[in-house]
Parts: sequence; C-alpha cells; structure tokens
Amino acid sequence: MWSAGRGRAAGPALLGVLLALSLPGGRAAKTDAGLVTCGSVLKLLNTQHRVRLHSHDIKYGSGSGQQSVTGVEASDDANSYWRIRGGTEGGCPRGSPVRCGQAVRLTHVLTGKNLHTHHFRSPLSNNQEVSAFGEDGEGDDLDLWTVRCSGQHWEREAAVRFQHVGTSVFLSVTGEQYGSPIRGQHEVHGMASASAHNKWKAMEGIFIKPSPEAPGGHDEL
Repeated sequence: MWSAGRGRAAGPALLGVLLALSLPGGRAAKTDAGLVTCGSVLKLLNTQHRVRLHSHDIKYGSGSGQQSVTGVEASDDANSYWRIRGGTEGGCPRGSPVRCGQAVRLTHVLTGKNLHTHHFRSPLSNNQEVSAFGEDGEGDDLDLWTVRCSGQHWEREAAVRFQHVGTSVFLSVTGEQYGSPIRGQHEVHGMASASAHNKWKAMEGIFIKPSPEAPGGHDEL
C-alpha cells in the first residue's frame, strides 16, 4: 500500500515563481543555447519516453518505503522541479557551469528531498529503486549523481545521462506505468547499462546566469 508523507514546501518566493511557471501559458523564455549552472531549478525530460522526472509526497508501498520518484507526461506540474546542487563537500558554486563528469545532487524543490538510489528492487520492472530522500536538502552519499555528457559542460540543448556515484546505475525509464494512487505515472529506476532509456534533457526552469569567468555565458532566464 502506498502512503502519503509530510514533506516540506518550498519558500514562499520560490513557490510563487513555480506556480507562475505552471499556469497555462506561463513558461520560462529559453534561449537556443546555454549552459546548465549550479543553483538552477529545472525540469528533466526523458527523451525516449517523453516524461519529466517527478516526485511527490507519496511513499513507496514496498522496498525502501521512501518518497517515490516517477515520470509524468504533463509539462506544467510544479512537482517536477529539481534544483542542481553540489555534493556534501560543495564544489558547485551558484552560477558555475556544471562540468561533464561532475557529481551533483538533484533536490526536489517542493519536498526538499534528494534524488537517491540504493540496493532495493523497483516495484514494477525489478530494476534498482530510485527514491527521494533526506530533509531540507540534506541526505547522504547515495544522493550523488555524475553528469555524463560529451564536451566540457552540460549544455541545455544536449541530452545527458545521470550515473549514480555509489552503485553505478543510470537514471532510467523503460515505460512501466503505475496504477492507483498515481495511475499513469511511469516508473523511474536505475539500470546497469547506458542506453536510450537513460537520456535526459533540461527543459522548463529558472537558469542561473553563468559566472562572468565561465565560457559561453548567456542571459539569465
């Protein structure tokens, strides 16, 4: 049985921005090129299955029992926003471009939990469970994901992979869908090998302007 938890909401100012972005016709005007930077808040689209990385205050009814992570088709759901942060030792100053090969944390904006995986089986595909874990952005070393991309930095228009630092799996979607209470949402899980199922692209969001010393800087959204 699934269960509802009691997550923490985002601060009033940020929540207001996210609600504005989620309204019909509301969007962030995105340039054709640019870099993904530390501190940015964005949505991630799985390019194979066309679903956005999502979480909500509903816990898995099996496995770890932690907050569930899914994929949703809707582009206007405020529960699909994630903040790009550094590891527990920092290393991701606000506005610095995210490097290919850099380890980051993805913090779910509306509940403050980090994208996480561990050695539990996922409910539908029997791959590795992906959950959201921690409080107010603080979790553990299983919250770290390496950005796998070509070139020097993560570019907004490029598809990238996220490989888990602790277990080496790739953040993936393969099409399995849940029933009640999250009917139609797709399972997100970890897979051992790189494939088309684990490519993600930066979509709607609030992108922090790159630092002045960063190459290829563009205007802030």
